[in-house]
Amino acid sequence: MVIGVVAILLLLIVLDERLGRKRKRPDPKKEYPMRQSDMTLFTNGRHLFADYFQAMKQATHHIHVLFYIVKTDDISQQFLSILQQKAKEGVEVRLLVDWIGSFGLPRKTIRSLKKSGVRFAFSQKPSFPYFFYQLNRRNHRKITVIDGKVGYIGGFNIGKEYIGQDTDFGDWRDYHLKVSGEGVADLQAQFLEDWKATTRETVQNEERYFPPLPNGAIAHRFIATNGDGLEEDFSRLIRQAQREIMIGSPYFIPGKNVMDALLDALKRQVTVTILVPLKADHPFVKEAAFPYFYRLLKHGARIYRFYQGFYHAKTIIIDNDVCDIGTANFDKRSFFLNGEMNCFIYDRAFTQQMKHVIRHELSRSEPLTLDWWKKRSIWERGKQSLSSLLSQWL
Repeated sequence: MVIGVVAILLLLIVLDERLGRKRKRPDPKKEYPMRQSDMTLFTNGRHLFADYFQAMKQATHHIHVLFYIVKTDDISQQFLSILQQKAKEGVEVRLLVDWIGSFGLPRKTIRSLKKSGVRFAFSQKPSFPYFFYQLNRRNHRKITVIDGKVGYIGGFNIGKEYIGQDTDFGDWRDYHLKVSGEGVADLQAQFLEDWKATTRETVQNEERYFPPLPNGAIAHRFIATNGDGLEEDFSRLIRQAQREIMIGSPYFIPGKNVMDALLDALKRQVTVTILVPLKADHPFVKEAAFPYFYRLLKHGARIYRFYQGFYHAKTIIIDNDVCDIGTANFDKRSFFLNGEMNCFIYDRAFTQQMKHVIRHELSRSEPLTLDWWKKRSIWERGKQSLSSLLSQWL
């Protein structure tokens, strides 16, 4: 009886997923214009949030925030308290969070936010029909825009682990950008698009939301994806490499096309360095990377696992020419399911800065070897087999 019920449930989920995929096409990739902005890189959560909270406190007109995860611990309460205080001061505050990622937010907290004047909404809240299809799609973007003049984007969410206060993870490594200059308009446009998609509220393109912005020193382009187009962008980046590719990601499940591009780069004698965490923050994700690691190691790739805490950063560096920092992980979920926002930076000085950061991370990492891979336990091999079957949804 139980087996029959489970079988029927699984069949319904598969049908729901397939019908949803056919009838609810993802929004197309949005490629914003080339911009010139000034950028500050943060790799430490304490430093980021000190700057971030201070910038929010100085807001005079609006604060627009989108996060995947907002938790309910001390740092989260500090964040929410600032938003409430600014709303009480008359500043327009819009807070958009992913329904799955921020599922733990208490109703009491949400009511308190709304009572203080914060406009709050859950992004990607599933509904019928195609409930399971929608449940698997998440808004993974992390965007903040303050007064239309300052923006933040990157890998950090709001929670104590992101400032190294979770003993299970220790030091948390992530990359986040503070943007000032004309690129802020694109972060604003994407936030308002996501806000409208969730709330049906259209915010007019008034000058107070899109003020005149100066050119900065760093050339870049923002790219927003919703489960389509990112795989092609990453493959193209990898195929244009002449000398060196550096990849940092908490999860490494690239799929066939991106994997083929990496193997082709190795055949061209391009140096490929991949940095991932030693610890895992989700079941099976770590093991799903092993089949890819084996093939890459056999062809000469260098793979390192960060052991001094948890490595959650998302970056790709190609030669000295291009550096990508954003919200997308190097996995199928970011390629084919999630809403993501990435910043492709075309600046040699910034790229060199990022290479220095990666080399510092490598000094606190252990190399992965073919010998280790061959000596895995039966338990680890079993988890790898199951992880490979589930890799599309991890």
